Amino acid sequence: MILVSNDDGVRAPGIAALHRALLPLGRVIVVAPDRERSASSHSLTLDVPLRANRLSDDVVSVEGTPTDCVLLAVKNLLPERPALVVSGVNRGPNMGHDVTYSGTVAAAMEATILGIPAVAVSLARSPDGAFDYGPAAEVAAGVASLVLERGLPPGTLLNVNVPNVPSGGIGGVALTRLGKQVYEDSVVKKTDPRGREYYWIGGQSSATPSGPGTDFEAVASGLVSVTPVHLDLTDHGSLAALRDWPLADALGPRAAAGRGEAKS
Repeated sequence: MILVSNDDGVRAPGIAALHRALLPLGRVIVVAPDRERSASSHSLTLDVPLRANRLSDDVVSVEGTPTDCVLLAVKNLLPERPALVVSGVNRGPNMGHDVTYSGTVAAAMEATILGIPAVAVSLARSPDGAFDYGPAAEVAAGVASLVLERGLPPGTLLNVNVPNVPSGGIGGVALTRLGKQVYEDSVVKKTDPRGREYYWIGGQSSATPSGPGTDFEAVASGLVSVTPVHLDLTDHGSLAALRDWPLADALGPRAAAGRGEAKS
């Protein structure tokens, strides 16, 4: 059994295309938010009850985030534990630092935390603004088949970004690292008709994302980007350097005096 979720909502065309593409691999059950939850990150709903509405035998709508959907599905809604979770196909890419904001990637993260192999799939934008989810869904099915066959390292998910071109226009697949991208004017300040200030978040990305070996470079070159993302965010390389810091001083002089008294 394969669990499918997303952050664009249960009725999004991307999740419908993904559902169809995965059917040859086995039973596919969709558990997704009842509305768009883009940029919801890895958030859980803790302050209100969640309601799940069954739209059909294999499609469930949840009044919550993508993380909520995966957790509820695995713990309560599914008849058995899924062998794989696939999240997407997202409307727009999730590359570089965007993975920290993405609800699409967060659904895969939650599955990974629960010990289930997971793949997040996103479709890049095209110059004309159109989205053809078919090729991306086909890529997702191919990656899903490999994951079902070979598994994934513990704590690791695959973040897949597909160029928005016809199937024949995809130039191949590249194993990549996350790039870096800076957003310009990411917070816009405006004034409403009553003279009150308000803010709109969501600026345009810079024209100079990071280059060689990154997800940005691969997609810009017409390649599918496959990035392994690990949930251990520890900077292991910095541990040795930080061991030389007098971190005990952060406790302050009162705590230091207390330690001295204890020793005496």
